[in-house]
Amino acid sequence: MPSTFDKYKTFYYLKKENETIPIVFIHGVGLTKEMWSPQINFFKDQNILTYDLIGHGKTPLEKTQLNFEDFIKQLLNLIDELELKKIHLVGFSLGSLIARHFASEHSDRLSSLVLHGSIYKRSIEQKRVVENRFELMKLDKPASKKSALRRWFTEEFIKNNKEVYDKIYSMLEDNDIKNLLKVYKLFVNYEDEDQMFGKINTNTLVTTGQYDVGSTTEMAKNLTKQIKDAEYREIKNGKHLCNIECAENFNKTIELFIDRNYDEA
Repeated sequence: MPSTFDKYKTFYYLKKENETIPIVFIHGVGLTKEMWSPQINFFKDQNILTYDLIGHGKTPLEKTQLNFEDFIKQLLNLIDELELKKIHLVGFSLGSLIARHFASEHSDRLSSLVLHGSIYKRSIEQKRVVENRFELMKLDKPASKKSALRRWFTEEFIKNNKEVYDKIYSMLEDNDIKNLLKVYKLFVNYEDEDQMFGKINTNTLVTTGQYDVGSTTEMAKNLTKQIKDAEYREIKNGKHLCNIECAENFNKTIELFIDRNYDEA
């Protein structure tokens, strides 16, 4: 099935192979649903749903201000329209924050939850770094995008995978900077709400890259402790975009977790 729009103007792709519970992937800020190509190719016999977040790709942003409820409503409207009663939800970076909020309000719709590259309790210095990055983004210069890619991939991967580098760079380039700034501001100002984690009542896996500097292994381990019975896995040799650079490890980690948490659709 080709990509299309729902009635709320969310641009999405649904691969429906059978009656299994679909895996829904939420991308990060500045990217699009296309970042999940390695997962679509890997989970060949699995139903897959990917979509462009509000203000990203082909999904418009029609509000002057955004909050996480807008993103929760976007996902809920989409799966309701597609009549998906249950989903496996995988969120990356900003997408993991959306997934956390969604899970705290709609755990009954989830068979499992995977949070990859998710921030938790940033230090004052870590917050300052993100604020400085936000100021650099406002200039909309190539240096900001190149800096992002160096945070997301190891130097070795960048050197040996120019085609992938160019594809991710193009996503950053093609997204509307005004929209990105509105969305990124949510990330910059984000404060963890610990009471939210007590409302997450689904099987949860927290993962992060071994060398991720923005969502560190320490953050991931501490986040895991906040969610009842959550599991933690470190993606060896990865930075932020492990689903691409360490696709084999990332995919198998998720596959094993989902297989253990399968129930009837």
